[in-house]
Formats: sequence, structure tokens, C-alpha cells
Amino acid sequence: MGVAKVENNVLIDVEDLKVYFGARRRGLLRKIPYSIRAIDGITFQLKKGEAFGIVGESGSGKTVLLRSIIRLIEPTSGHIWAYGKDVLEMSTAELKEFRRKTQLVFQNPSTALHPRLTVGQICAEPLIIHGYRDRKEQHARIAKALKTVGLNPDHIDRYAHQFSGGQRQRIGIARSLVLNPNILLYDEPVSALDVSIRAQVLNLFRDLKEELDLTYLVIAHDLSVVRYLCSTTAIIYLGQFVEVGPTEELYLSPQHPYTESLLASVPTIEKSLAGLKISSLPGDLPNPHHPPTGCPFHPRCPLKEEICVQERPVLKQVDGKHLVACHMR
Repeated sequence: MGVAKVENNVLIDVEDLKVYFGARRRGLLRKIPYSIRAIDGITFQLKKGEAFGIVGESGSGKTVLLRSIIRLIEPTSGHIWAYGKDVLEMSTAELKEFRRKTQLVFQNPSTALHPRLTVGQICAEPLIIHGYRDRKEQHARIAKALKTVGLNPDHIDRYAHQFSGGQRQRIGIARSLVLNPNILLYDEPVSALDVSIRAQVLNLFRDLKEELDLTYLVIAHDLSVVRYLCSTTAIIYLGQFVEVGPTEELYLSPQHPYTESLLASVPTIEKSLAGLKISSLPGDLPNPHHPPTGCPFHPRCPLKEEICVQERPVLKQVDGKHLVACHMR
């Protein structure tokens, strides 16, 4: 059993978290077991009032990390401390209360909202689960949440398909807010929305954080989303953090070659006007069930040397602000 760990202003403290998925591949005469390393030793802290962003390519482990924090996916090893207790050792009642305080906003509102339930029924589900069964209290909480996210409380009897994509995402946020959480976990919160309404939803996120004193953990592959919302950013590659630092410092002065490559691949008006080609990373993410030896990024890295192939780098402080996992820094 883990020892209680409490630090001022730290709401969630993740230590050496690993999530391996068991699988079997067929051999000549039998099936051979192997594991897929979705998360391979991640450590970070989420502080009260902070907006912490995690950026990486598809398949890098972002969503698995987010869901493992609230145990929608069971971690293989490591610790997740929250409110002085290890989440992996919480009782059913303790885990339920932790999830009330820590709500997940899903990526695609079109699939996250039940098509046969009204907005009121969708938002009432978490209230019923957590013991709020008084109809008047349910209605008051739902109406308040809908108004908070910019929707008309009179729409409580409508169905999800009667709303636009941006409005459906607001419904998803309202469903999370009815429980008065402390933390919101955002899983690619605007990737399924039209470009024209992304700015509106992002502005809503910023307003809610200030008005309700919320703490955010945001994952995205869109670098501009994290830069707009988050004060601290971590870059994830093949289930490992390769760089962590203040968001603006990381964007202005990236230290890891993977971070540099991600930033260089972002299309900008200036590049288009100058006729410059937008650079991209060579190759694809390695197979997580057979990761490279040493540094996981070395097969795609222009700076690699022999030590990169043989030895896995650890996160170390560089220039006093960044944590970087790179032998060349």
C-alpha cells in the first residue's frame, strides 16, 4: 500500500506511470505473448489553477494517459496521487468521489452524447449516479450549467442531433459542470469542430477556468490549442515525456528535436506567402509493442549518435526552465 502523499497546491501527482496492454501474436506452433507499451514511465504534477497541456502525434499515448488517471483504463504500475491518496488503491466510494471532482470532456460530442436522450436526461445521468435524486435540484443544476456554457436552459427537452457541433460540445461540458468539479480533463476538445467555431469554444474554456476556478489537463495534437489554453506544456512521444516546460518558453525556444520538428511542421501564413515548404518528420511512430532501444526518437532524429541508440535519456533540467530527455542537450 502506498504512503499518503500531500503537497500544497498539487491536485494530481503522477509518478512513473506505466500502461501496458497485453496481446498475443501467432507463432509457428503457438501464440506468443507480448505487451504494447502505451505509457512507459510518465511523471508530472497538476497544480491547482493550472492549465497543463500534453501534445503529441496520434498514437503517442495521450488519450490512454488521460483515461488512466481516472482509471477508465487500469494502469500497469506506478502511482497517481490525488488529494493525499493513491488513486490506484482507492476504495469504490473514494474513486467515485475522485471522479466527481475530476471530470472528463470527450473528443467527439456527436458520439459522446446519447442520441435517444434529451439534454436534460444526458446532464442528469451523472447527478443520479452521484446521489442527487431530487428532481428540482437536478433541474436547477442543469439549467445553471447550460447557462454557464452559453446555452438556453429552455433547450433542456431537445435532443443532441438538434444542435450544431459547437453546441453539442457545450452540452458535453455542461454535463461535466453539473457536479461542480475541481478538474476538467479535455480529450482533444476542439478537434471534431469546424474551424469557424473553434475560437468560440476555446474562449469559453478560458472563461470557465477563471469564473469557476477550475484546473485543466488538456491533450491535443493541435499546438495552437495548447498554446492558447495552457501555461505548462509537455511533449509526449511513444508513451514518454520528452520535453516539459512553460508553454511560451517551449514554443519560442524548443530544446528537444521532436518538439522542434512539431513546431516546424505547423503551417503558417508567413510560410505560405514566402513559398516555403512545410517540413515534416521522416517516418512514422515506431510500433509500441517493439519500441526502439535507447532513445525512442532516435530512428527519426537528425542529431542521433551512438549513445542515443544504446541508452534511454532521462528528463533533466536545461536552461533553468525546461525538462528535456535528450543526450544532445
